[in-house]
Amino acid sequence: MALPSPPARPQKPRGWRGLLNATLALSVLLAGCSTPLDARKDAQFQSHGYAADRPSVRPVRSISSFSDSLMCMDRLLRETGMPTTLITSKQLPDYSGRVAVATKEMVVTALSQMSRLSNAFRYVDYEVDIARQDTVQNLTTILLNNNQMQLQRPALYISGAIAFVDQNVLRNQFDAGTSASRLETGYSRNHNATVIGLEMHLGEFRNRTLIPGLDSANEIIIGSGGQGLDLAGRIGDYGVQFTVGRDYAQGSGPAVRTLVELGMIELLGKWARVPYWQCLTLEQNHPDFQRQLRDWYEESDPQARQQLVQRSLIRKGYLANSAQVLGPQSPALRTALARFQADQGMVVNGVIDFSTYERALSGFVGVGEDGRLARVGWTSKNGQSLELPGAVDASGTQVKVAERVIDMQIENIMLDRTAFEVGEQIFLSATVSRTSYMSCYMVSAQNSVIRLLPNATNPSGWVSANQALRIPDWMSPQPGFVMDAGSPGSEGVACFAAGIDLSAQLPAAFRGAPFVPIAGMRTLDDVAAALQQAAGAEPVASQRVNWQVVPRRAAAAAPAAAASAAR
Repeated sequence: MALPSPPARPQKPRGWRGLLNATLALSVLLAGCSTPLDARKDAQFQSHGYAADRPSVRPVRSISSFSDSLMCMDRLLRETGMPTTLITSKQLPDYSGRVAVATKEMVVTALSQMSRLSNAFRYVDYEVDIARQDTVQNLTTILLNNNQMQLQRPALYISGAIAFVDQNVLRNQFDAGTSASRLETGYSRNHNATVIGLEMHLGEFRNRTLIPGLDSANEIIIGSGGQGLDLAGRIGDYGVQFTVGRDYAQGSGPAVRTLVELGMIELLGKWARVPYWQCLTLEQNHPDFQRQLRDWYEESDPQARQQLVQRSLIRKGYLANSAQVLGPQSPALRTALARFQADQGMVVNGVIDFSTYERALSGFVGVGEDGRLARVGWTSKNGQSLELPGAVDASGTQVKVAERVIDMQIENIMLDRTAFEVGEQIFLSATVSRTSYMSCYMVSAQNSVIRLLPNATNPSGWVSANQALRIPDWMSPQPGFVMDAGSPGSEGVACFAAGIDLSAQLPAAFRGAPFVPIAGMRTLDDVAAALQQAAGAEPVASQRVNWQVVPRRAAAAAPAAAASAAR
């Protein structure tokens, strides 16, 4: 008898093994997630964080297209001999809410750059907005309430605002694409333009009125653009897709800084009645100045860049004359680069980066007849650099080198003053073209010579380039000394500057205390001879100012005494 066949086993659904494997993998993963990771196993990976969180690019100084114009204004204000003016500023808000920049701080920076040589403006910093007050402001309020501090009233103030930000006033967009069974392509391109407007005014603080005609209203355009290419295809059951794009966006921060600096030059140039327009026609103001220099920087090889910068440093007096190209790590070259960068207000790193290249060669760029920027006296072809004008000729002979220069002047309110009464205070200022060790000496009518600098407030005599040295420092509550006209006769002050500290090489009489007569010295010429002898081959720059001391005029008689004498 035939036995009945066993019942057929039920068929498992298709893909059952894959589902089972996935379930097991998920179970293992969930079990693993329930146990915390061992952080010690990641120690080697995490140790790279100390280096990974550092920036990859060196910082640079924020140099705008009007930075050279601000320095030009500083020289103009110094030439006019304008006395120091106290100035302050209101907050310059952005009513559009689209430009989040510290406009007031840009105003302060512009004022500072216009006052390095001239001491033309001094900013009064006081904040009344409680939300913006900090530790310094709180301490100021406490001292003011206790009559332990006084604030000087400014004469002028800056007012204004970012009046408008019109976004996408111009917009150009193009899109195209193709489609097939196995390939799709797409291309897009767009350009946008945004206009930013800044209004600035100058007012008299005494009566809080804006001065008619002293206003500035300028606009600037920033743009953005992009290109994109999309490719999508299918091979069998699989698909691939590629996206390539190029975009740029000009920042609002540099644009607003440009507007602020332009507005400050216009306002204060009009107020001081100086030909400020001379400072607005510099080649550095050209919008493409930095972009063109960047192109020239990229097209030349490192050796050509170094050769040009080295010759520029020789011409400016930072390097000794030599026809030999120094190595990039040469101590002499790195020291010269560091001094040049410090004098230019740049971040000092001692290497030839683009910022250094730009500042070193900015004086050899001009605007041609076609309105484009052109190299003046230098070019680069096939990696070979030609000579800079006035640097080093073919035989290696130095043709013209910029020497260290001192500029001194009397800072008393009356201009071109050359006579002072006995006991009247005298104020001087001195600036040097390059960072130097400076010493100043004064000779009296009795042929007695004393040292004014170095002193207790500046023991080394180290003075930054293009930074006014006040003699004495009338802006400091503790100037260290005062300088009064002595006995009737001729007096004078001479300042000397060198690239090295000469104090150790000077005779012992020079190394005594300041403001004490120096034995053996009777004239400023004697001092100059001693300093040059101590310097040896090191050049020493010098400048002197002389004036006459006259007897004090008798005070006018009182009206009652005059009437009695008449009777």
